[in-house]
Amino acid sequence: MKPSTELTPSQPYLIRAWHEWCVDNGLTPYVTVSVDASVQVPREYVKDDEIVLNISYDSTTGLQLGNEFLVFKARFAGVVRDVMVPVDRVLAIFARENGQGMAFPKASPQAQADDDEADLDDDDMQAQEGASVEPAQSHLSSVPATATPDAPTAEQKQAVKPPTPGRPTLTRIK
Repeated sequence: MKPSTELTPSQPYLIRAWHEWCVDNGLTPYVTVSVDASVQVPREYVKDDEIVLNISYDSTTGLQLGNEFLVFKARFAGVVRDVMVPVDRVLAIFARENGQGMAFPKASPQAQADDDEADLDDDDMQAQEGASVEPAQSHLSSVPATATPDAPTAEQKQAVKPPTPGRPTLTRIK
């Protein structure tokens, strides 16, 4: 078992879980990817440094959802192309039909490396001064058990419009 300071990232596990959920429910899994030099995709389909990819078994060949990369072959305008996406470049995974899915934070690799170095420097200073090193504060918080959302009224339910056909949308669940 690894020490608690060396946990593996949860993102690849969450991607695999959402992919499996989509497949089990007959939905089409899509990923939104932040494109940079480390991402191997057809550049002519990249818009605003992002691309949305269908990662269903029907649309891909040799799909591998690994801990480091998503790797597969897919057809773009009838031409088979190799696709390789580092897991940390995946911004979201969602079902095309209903938009349910999960979004991940967008962080540049350099900014993440700078943050990691800064954290190590602070920890090193505290350790050298003899101060105890406490775990970093989490940006996540739990919802109090007493807080329950009110059920929507019939009028509120009718006010919700179904998504228009065409381009898939991502519904964020908080």
